[in-house]
Amino acid sequence: METQAPETPGELQRRILADYKNLSKRLQQIAQFAVDHPNDMALETTATIAERAGVQPSAIIRFAKAFGYSGFSELQRVYQTRLAESASSYSERLRRLRRDEENATESVTPQGVLRQFCQANRISLEHLAADIAPATLERAAQCLAGAQRIYLCGQRRSFPVVAYMAYALGQIDADAVLLDGLGGMLGQQAVRMNAADVLFAVSFHPYAEETADVIRRADEHNVPIVVLTDSPLSPVAAHATVCLEIHDAELHNFRSLTASMCLAQALTVSVGLALGRGDAESDNG
Repeated sequence: METQAPETPGELQRRILADYKNLSKRLQQIAQFAVDHPNDMALETTATIAERAGVQPSAIIRFAKAFGYSGFSELQRVYQTRLAESASSYSERLRRLRRDEENATESVTPQGVLRQFCQANRISLEHLAADIAPATLERAAQCLAGAQRIYLCGQRRSFPVVAYMAYALGQIDADAVLLDGLGGMLGQQAVRMNAADVLFAVSFHPYAEETADVIRRADEHNVPIVVLTDSPLSPVAAHATVCLEIHDAELHNFRSLTASMCLAQALTVSVGLALGRGDAESDNG
């Protein structure tokens, strides 16, 4: 591990991702929190961050020193720089939206709830368009378009995304297999994957173990893996050939799938265009 402290938020992010596997379990917990909640790292106290990350406050200091900083205050200034440079960041805009809606008298009415989700999803889509790396998106589309067969895996909240992709890929005559795990047979469904295929897996916190198992199986058989998840440090991202990071809106303890479905549609259409089938006729189902 390098000992010189990163000077910019981007350098710090790259160092955390590069050094993650070499950190202790406690420092990995903090690294995960820092990557997923950079605004909180900029704004919260050591005690609050420690409580939310599930560690002792002293571990926060050790984390800062592991990356060459004299203490947490010096590390926090780097995160504060990031926050100042992007005052309208995704999480901060959602934070303001939640605060404003809590003070609105109509926030508990059906119309008020609808308005909240419309606003939150608009923010989510704006940041999807701005934050997704074009090269990463292109590589994901190429992996899918170049595969002999596309296997799709997602459990619980993630299932609608892959179920839609299975339908949409079928509309453009792409060879797609939905690993739905019906009857507890997810492992048997995935056993035929090989290196000529690709696995498209979707999983968000708290991450479905069934999906992680399919990803490990694919990795063992040299199957390219495109992962859609909410953190580059998520357990499902470790074996990814391409990792697409996405953050859907969350309100009233419910997470939307708007941004995830939008990205799934974009990938499907990109595959269709690459295969010369982008104008496949809809069955209007």
